[in-house]
Amino acid sequence: MTQDHTQAPGAAESEVMGAVDDASGNPSYVIADISCDGAWLSAPEPDAVVPTEWC
Repeated sequence: MTQDHTQAPGAAESEVMGAVDDASGNPSYVIADISCDGAWLSAPEPDAVVPTEWC
């Protein structure tokens, strides 16, 4: 996994959010940059990792 967190030149500030989406009956954890169209990823909720900083 890449560790390069350099923002693209000319890019606006990002606003990243996470949520559990269970609309399809198969809960998924979704992480999205809501300031950029198409910038999201998801994982099945049982496979999602809980960051230790949140525990």
